[in-house]
Formats: sequence, C-alpha cells, structure tokens
Amino acid sequence: MKIVPLREAKATLSGCVEAAQQDRVLITKHGRPAALVIGVEGENLEDLFTVANPRFWKLIESRRQSRKTIPLSEVRRRLRLPAKAKVHKRPVRASHAARSKLKPTKAQR
Repeated sequence: MKIVPLREAKATLSGCVEAAQQDRVLITKHGRPAALVIGVEGENLEDLFTVANPRFWKLIESRRQSRKTIPLSEVRRRLRLPAKAKVHKRPVRASHAARSKLKPTKAQR
C-alpha cells in the first residue's frame, strides 16, 4: 500500500489514481489516515454501486434469512431439467479480484 500526504495527493492526483490501479493508496492528513483510493478501472459501474453499499448487503442478508431455500435438485425438478447439467467453466476475469477487495466486511455492513 502506498501512503501519500494530502498535500502531495492534491498535486499529483492523476498519479495517485494510476497507482491505485495496482495497489491501494492511503492519503493521510496531518499524519493520520484520511482516505483510501482503490483503483476500479475496467469495473462495471453498477457493480461498484452495489458492492460498496452497506444497505445492499443488509438487504441481501435479510433476504437470505427470511426466505426458505430450495435445493438445486428441487429447482431442476420444477423446471423439468436433467438431474445434472453440464458445467461450463468460464475464465475468471482479472476484475473479480478488484470486486473482492471492495466487498465490505461484516463490521462494515
């Protein structure tokens, strides 16, 4: 993680944004943490809005707790699908790593 004083960050904002694409940049004010810059270049805007939104995660958690789950086998039966479908593995995009960095911890939710 790169640590940059606020005065320097103001003078070199574009450089801080570029550096944040590789690693997080912590901006300090009077030696104390003030902001964290995380690069999101190439990410989907809608994903960014939801992944960093504590209200979104509270909604997801409440839905998980309030709804009865249905086993996959039952879903397949209801949709008249074969018991076991072929699994198509898609390559993992590099942007998935960035999404995992943005997912809030339980303390942040």
